[in-house]
Amino acid sequence: MSRSINYSASPLLASKTPAWRSKFVVAALAVAFLGLAGRAAYVQVFGNDFFQRQGEVRYARTLELPANRGKIFDRNGLLLASSVVAQSIWAIPEDVDKADPKLRELAKLLEMPLAELRKRLSNEDKTFVWIKRQVDEPVARKIAELGIKGVYQRREYKRQYPEGEAAAHVVGFTNVEDRGQEGVELAFNQQLAGKNGSRRVIKDRLGRVVEDVRDVVPPVDGPDLQLSIDAKVQYFAYQKLREAVQTHKAKAGSAVVLDVQTGEVLALANYPSYDPNRRQNLSGEQLRNRALTDSFEPGSTMKPFIAALALEKGLVRPTTVIQTAPGRITIGGSSISDSHPNGALTVEEVIQKSSNVGTVKMAMQMHPREMWEIFAQAGFGQKPQLPFPGAVGGRLRPYKTWRPIEQATMSYGYGLSTSLFQLAQAYTIFARDGEYIPVTMFKAEGPSAGIQVFSPEHARAVRKMLGMAAAPGGTATRAQTVGYSVGGKTGTARKQEGKGYAIGKYRSFFVGLAPVEQPRVVVAVMVDEPSNGQFYGGLVAAPVFSETVQQTLRILGVQPDVTVQPRIVTDFVEESF
Repeated sequence: MSRSINYSASPLLASKTPAWRSKFVVAALAVAFLGLAGRAAYVQVFGNDFFQRQGEVRYARTLELPANRGKIFDRNGLLLASSVVAQSIWAIPEDVDKADPKLRELAKLLEMPLAELRKRLSNEDKTFVWIKRQVDEPVARKIAELGIKGVYQRREYKRQYPEGEAAAHVVGFTNVEDRGQEGVELAFNQQLAGKNGSRRVIKDRLGRVVEDVRDVVPPVDGPDLQLSIDAKVQYFAYQKLREAVQTHKAKAGSAVVLDVQTGEVLALANYPSYDPNRRQNLSGEQLRNRALTDSFEPGSTMKPFIAALALEKGLVRPTTVIQTAPGRITIGGSSISDSHPNGALTVEEVIQKSSNVGTVKMAMQMHPREMWEIFAQAGFGQKPQLPFPGAVGGRLRPYKTWRPIEQATMSYGYGLSTSLFQLAQAYTIFARDGEYIPVTMFKAEGPSAGIQVFSPEHARAVRKMLGMAAAPGGTATRAQTVGYSVGGKTGTARKQEGKGYAIGKYRSFFVGLAPVEQPRVVVAVMVDEPSNGQFYGGLVAAPVFSETVQQTLRILGVQPDVTVQPRIVTDFVEESF
């Protein structure tokens, strides 16, 4: 039995709903559907590329295929730097069981404290963390055998340097990203690095490649470089330099060896040095390429340039007598003296005895501009044309600012500054019959052309004087070597500190050439702050020159030009400084 309902009996049911309310609801639903349709159109049509990219980010990866860095060789093809495969260890922290006992063995293999390993794995929000970069292959194999969940390996390249600390300042090194940081590695980083390739792949959440989605772009390996350096000469120069620094309890030392026929740099050694294969706790003292970055007042090594200029200007001849008595001269109220009174000396003997007074008397006959021009032509005050970062140009002030006393002191090497490398290159003028030659760090073919600074006649005359300085009666008798004639000039300069000179601190240096008649090499040696009782360049630096020259000429196959006999040093003449 049905039961009728009286709607009018209920005030709620009897009320009339306004027409606008139903229309509003219908309109709201229509707008919502239009919004959804618009969003769908945007996602599927207008913004499709963006959402496709966002989707790919979650499963697709572009893997970088590293290029193999170019090798570095010496002039004879001996390897100085090469890249070897090295695995880098990484992890997904949230997947690693922190209680896994194998973590202790992993830390031991990586030579890392267990606490440090746990710290790197402690942040579980990370999906990637490096544990250690570039481990040796045997260690990587043992780590793989542990089979620790969440720990993976990535193939990279590690640089190796067979010559170690002997060639460190030449070759330099790279960082863990295989980018050059010092030396040739830095100077030619872009060339050595080559060009990385790429591979587009699909990966799962564990980083495993599932599928290739694009053709592989192969890497382009960096080209090899062949330097002018002779590894044997480099090693020998470094060893003798290290012995001298240690024997004389010096602060540091540098040596440069140049082939004067080609302008090639055969050796560029510094001590203290470092092992580029192990670079923990390196200091600035070890990293400095002192032969290029340190400048100093060259002292008596500048005197041959004054003698050559005086000959060139017709002011003197080699046999012209200069009165140096009483062993001192006053200019502008300042006194310049020799270490010992010498009396009357020929120009040759002024260089042989290293007389300040004789040199100053020649220099004061010249216009300051003439001296400045010769110094500039010899490369002083100009940055060497080498690609090494940090190479300095030294200091050579404009001649218009020179006072008479400054012109005088510059004639024997005070008031200007130079690097050891600049000094070695300047002496190619005397080795090449007056020609200043460019230098190179790369193996060269054949002689190099230079700029004529002095006439061949006057350059040879000064070369004879340099030979006399290294002979008995000169200041550099300890520069003599068995089987070869040598010539050169000592230098002993007080070190500057602030506006004055430090008491008891010196730089000792020697720069010379051999053989004298037909020079093949120029060798420059500098020892910084010798403190074991000897500090003259003829006692500290000249012996390093002697041994380096002898070994270098033998390696180059240069025939002895004097009777081979034991070297007997009978005297030593103190130089003026």
